[in-house]
Amino acid sequence: MLPTPESLEGKPVPQITFKARPDDQWRDVSTDELFKGKTVIVFSLPGAYTPTCSSSHLPRYNELAPVFRDNGVDDIVCMAVNDAFVMNEWKQGQDAANITFMPDGNGDFSEGMGMLVDKRNLGFGMRSWRYSMLVRDGVIEKVFIEPEKDGDPFEVSDAETMLRYINPSAQVPEPVVVFSKPGCPHCARAKAALDDRGLSYTDISQSQHINASVLRAVSGASTWPQVFIGGKLIGDADALEQHLASGAPPASPAA
Repeated sequence: MLPTPESLEGKPVPQITFKARPDDQWRDVSTDELFKGKTVIVFSLPGAYTPTCSSSHLPRYNELAPVFRDNGVDDIVCMAVNDAFVMNEWKQGQDAANITFMPDGNGDFSEGMGMLVDKRNLGFGMRSWRYSMLVRDGVIEKVFIEPEKDGDPFEVSDAETMLRYINPSAQVPEPVVVFSKPGCPHCARAKAALDDRGLSYTDISQSQHINASVLRAVSGASTWPQVFIGGKLIGDADALEQHLASGAPPASPAA
């Protein structure tokens, strides 16, 4: 039986020591080091590399990290009952620089939260149930626990739900994608224009096997760069500068 949010809110987080490897060196990280004097979001999930965790849960928290920071969050911690090597490799593969990955290798934190569950039917052993929480100075303010049902429910621990709790009127920038080519001055100009506005973007480079045929297929153009904002084609560097001059890319409330 999982705990209820009411039984956890207002309580301190479990006091444990994590065996982590930041910068590929062993280091003990205490609960106080993670939470004391800070406002921290924690989202915990069944395991690194698993489908929902890799495709939805982690990427959206990473994407919305700047918005969370603007709303008073100091750090976002991803936690799983995996060892430090697995968590570090997963972080590299996910390109999630905005997230602190914390290995709960022995399940001590998850057990202290009442979230350690038996996944031996999947060959996983003991793992964390999926949940998220907002922690202020080591005290749990709000918890979102996925419902106890078969499978891997992902209904309430997502980044948007957490952002709505923190600030229901927060504006979420539309995602920006730049198709670029190494050494292209116009591509550099487009990315500089986005950087000057403080807008994060995903750079899809020709070096990632994106050739002119692919560029034409997705944008209808064969010149580099091509910029998309919120799924809409903006165009090349000149078009992007005109778009930005007319106002920032559209933002939408946390949905």
